[in-house]
Amino acid sequence: MMMDTFSFWQGAGMLLFWAVFLVPMWRIISKAGYSGAWALISLIPVVNIIALWIFAFATWPNERVRRRDDRPYVNQ
Repeated sequence: MMMDTFSFWQGAGMLLFWAVFLVPMWRIISKAGYSGAWALISLIPVVNIIALWIFAFATWPNERVRRRDDRPYVNQ
C-alpha cells in the first residue's frame, strides 16, 4: 500500500502543529519588539536554529526602549 498523496488528516495534523507552534512563537517575538512575521522562519530547517541563536543574544528593540526609560528623571 503506497501513499503518494497526503490525506485530509495528515494535512489537518500538519496545520494544527504549525498553528500550535507558530502562534506562541509569533507572540513571543512580537513582545520582544520584532515583527511577528519572523516566526515564519521557524518553519525552515537549520535557519530556525540560527535565528534562535541570533534572537537569544541580540539586543531586542524593547530592551533599547526600556534602557532609555530607565534614566533618572532630572527636574529642570
